[in-house]
Amino acid sequence: MSERSNIAEYTVSEISGDIKRELEDKFDYIRVRGELGRVSKPASGHIYLDVKDDKAVLSGIIWRGNASRLKVQPEQGLEVIATGKITTFPGQSRYQMVIDSLEPAGTGALMALLEERKRKLAAEGLFAEERKIALPRMPRVIGVVTSPTGAVIRDILHRISDRFPLHVLVWPVRVQGESCSSEVAAGIRGFNALEANGEIPRPDVLIVARGGGSIEDLWGFNDEAVVRAAADSRIPLISAVGHETDWTLIDLAADVRAPTPTGAAEFAVPVKVEMTAQVGDLSRRLSTGLLRLLQTRRTELRAASAALPAPRDLLALPRQRFDMVAGRLEHGLKMNARIHRNSLTAVSSGLRPVTLRRQVTQGRERLQVLKDRAAAAFSNQVQRQRLRLNNSSGLLSSLSYERVIDRGYAVIRDESGTPLASAQGIVSGQPLKLEMKGGTVSAVADEGGVTPTPARAVKPMPASAEPTPPPKSLEEHVAQTKAKQAKAPARKKKSAVDPDAQGSLF
Repeated sequence: MSERSNIAEYTVSEISGDIKRELEDKFDYIRVRGELGRVSKPASGHIYLDVKDDKAVLSGIIWRGNASRLKVQPEQGLEVIATGKITTFPGQSRYQMVIDSLEPAGTGALMALLEERKRKLAAEGLFAEERKIALPRMPRVIGVVTSPTGAVIRDILHRISDRFPLHVLVWPVRVQGESCSSEVAAGIRGFNALEANGEIPRPDVLIVARGGGSIEDLWGFNDEAVVRAAADSRIPLISAVGHETDWTLIDLAADVRAPTPTGAAEFAVPVKVEMTAQVGDLSRRLSTGLLRLLQTRRTELRAASAALPAPRDLLALPRQRFDMVAGRLEHGLKMNARIHRNSLTAVSSGLRPVTLRRQVTQGRERLQVLKDRAAAAFSNQVQRQRLRLNNSSGLLSSLSYERVIDRGYAVIRDESGTPLASAQGIVSGQPLKLEMKGGTVSAVADEGGVTPTPARAVKPMPASAEPTPPPKSLEEHVAQTKAKQAKAPARKKKSAVDPDAQGSLF
């Protein structure tokens, strides 16, 4: 215990602070060379990365303010030289490097990364010739993706105005820096998203342009997003990035590469004066050719007409044949008339009035016989149906529960008028209605039987309740039915043959 008492004692914060000060004092401002490993770009704008070699890994962070000023955006696999200072992060007990600037470790590192990306995108077919679209001969609208300030846009507009003045749309973007690649890709896709007949006209040709610069300055046009946007463009695209000796990946994905922005304008539009002269020359050649063709055809026609025989020689044989046929025409007409007259005489012999009257008389007699047969058949059918109806009416009348009541039975109903089929559902004191011959009687059920209610009198039997003899004919049955319907009470009666509607019969 005595030996341990001589050891210095720190709090966690104190020891973390001492380590932080020791590292920052020893490694005040340093440059570290290595290969970028993990690269993370969260929404905060800061960049978190790892700088590594074959033996160790150093965590690093680039604050948002410094990240926006980087010439080359950090990418995994890029060999860089990071400048900054070493510090600690006490919250996780680890050290890290706060990077102020980041640059490639020589041009060779960028070129190696560029070659690797080129091989990757080429393997996907983004640079294939069959994907490229031919430029239109006469565009109406030209879209330019470039910086709205500077000499590039002025050179393009000036050259288009000199060659063939057209409608030019400019999509302003940054052509250098952190946001260059995203803005250029958005400009290409934005022009492609325009409708053909929309309020803003859709360009027929796109030009992506930028002036010359170092490989770091042009690095935004090597970004994968820009290359994919150029390859996916449905509008023919001309790449004019840098000078003639400069090249970027967008040049390989574009449909046409121009050596300069001015050259892109020359590729996009023809020279109006030259086209006017060419049209005039073609018009003169067309007129000369037509005149020469007419002269040639006129000469050929004259030569052909000279070889034809005279008109009288051509018509001599047809005229002779006509004379021969005309001589036989009169005789032929007479023979034809005679033959038709004989045919008419033979046919007209059967068309005398006596024959026609005989046929009419026979038809009348036959029609009368058919009429008598139809009347007899109809009468027999009516008699059979009348007999059948009378039998059905008598059967219906005999099966009616009213006929059962006429024989001295009664139908017991509850207070609502529902027939009661058995005595099991009747309770003592329950009001009842007894429908019997001559009318309806109210009653009250008790334990010993049904007691008539003295307050209700027996309804007199209506005249329509008297037994009606069966009808002798269809007309008499219809008349009896109408009379019953006129005198019957308004309530609806149920048939006694229906087991669900049948009440108790006494």
